Amino acid sequence: MSAPRGTRDILSPEVEKWHYLEGKIREYCRLYAYSEIRPPIFEHTELFLRGVGETTDIVQKEMYSFQDRAQRWLTLRPEATASTVRAYLENKLYAQPQPVKLYYLGPMFRYDRPQAGRYRQFYQFGVEVIGAEDPAADAEVILMAVHFFAHLGLGDLEVHLNSIGCPACRGAYRKELLNYLSEHIGNLCSDCRARYQHNPLRVLDCKQEGCRGIAREAPEFGAYLCAECKEHFEQVQAHLGDLGIKYQLNSNLVRGLDYYTKTVFEIITRELGAQGTICGGGRYDGLVEECGGQPTPGVGFALGVERLLLALENTGVKLPGVEPLDVFVASIGAGVQRPAFKILYDLRRRGIRADKDFLGRSLKAQMKQAHRSHARYVVLVGEGELARNVVTLRDMETGVQEEVLIEKISEKILALMGGMEDGR
Repeated sequence: MSAPRGTRDILSPEVEKWHYLEGKIREYCRLYAYSEIRPPIFEHTELFLRGVGETTDIVQKEMYSFQDRAQRWLTLRPEATASTVRAYLENKLYAQPQPVKLYYLGPMFRYDRPQAGRYRQFYQFGVEVIGAEDPAADAEVILMAVHFFAHLGLGDLEVHLNSIGCPACRGAYRKELLNYLSEHIGNLCSDCRARYQHNPLRVLDCKQEGCRGIAREAPEFGAYLCAECKEHFEQVQAHLGDLGIKYQLNSNLVRGLDYYTKTVFEIITRELGAQGTICGGGRYDGLVEECGGQPTPGVGFALGVERLLLALENTGVKLPGVEPLDVFVASIGAGVQRPAFKILYDLRRRGIRADKDFLGRSLKAQMKQAHRSHARYVVLVGEGELARNVVTLRDMETGVQEEVLIEKISEKILALMGGMEDGR
């Protein structure tokens, strides 16, 4: 039996790269003063219908929804912004000092065609700033993503930026866009013809080449921004300029979810080919209210962990692999198994990464296992040595061996490790 299509097992040595990247994510979130949230894997389906939008591809085509035994409709989370907003309201985080800055890291689920870096169960890292309408908050989340990518060694990035206004100014643009699209309705894909009726802005986000060509000639939103939205967008650009963050204005950038308002952005890398978006986000000032709260501004981003790992691999960035073993305990003879296991426990108790043979292999096979584990040292436990209360310590790099008292072996290895270049 195999794993369901679009899912996979993540094993060593790849999983060690995940550990490294997850550690860096938490390091940067701590640096920027974000606290972790771990929302449930599934939510009431209504949350995504209201928050993400009934006309989005996620809701119409990609959600994994089911009825539980009480006949309630539930959905495996396809994204986490709506879940974070739900948690903000349910846990009364609005009563805390604002803004509330949260990050999440975990699996999401969307029914989509699997391809390189895209799975039906995929992992997302995202941040949310809820309760701040300051344009500096928009700039911070963009800066945080750029800063994070640069630290990992991912270069050649493009920041694409746009403003899609607020409900007050979007109506005038929507009318102008409908007039324009009506002249090209016959050349739109079937999905975009449906979007034309319900959510014409989504046409600008279509990935079909014919629709993309039409979108490139569509009216630009900038001319329709109200004074407040225009000022907000100018301030976002000013902050990015002050920080030296290069960006490109992209009037066709709208993102694929209904909750976005004002600032939207994407970070694109050439290392992922034509579909090069590695991170995306923006402002969602109406989402908290849509989920039943008071009008509350919000802004954030999300990125796919698999796509980030693929981009790093394509760039040639080497992430840490399997950590070598500090010590391998090799036992010689049936009568030494219990003492060898006790030595192994004592090494681990002292923080030394250690292992031993559990299959009764020959000494030669055990030494091969130690070599495959890249063990720095081997502790040889034999009946003759035990009779004298010693073990043999072998340096696997130099081949030098010495006898050490059993009660001193942990201290000896710790002293040797303290002098190693990596400082462990």
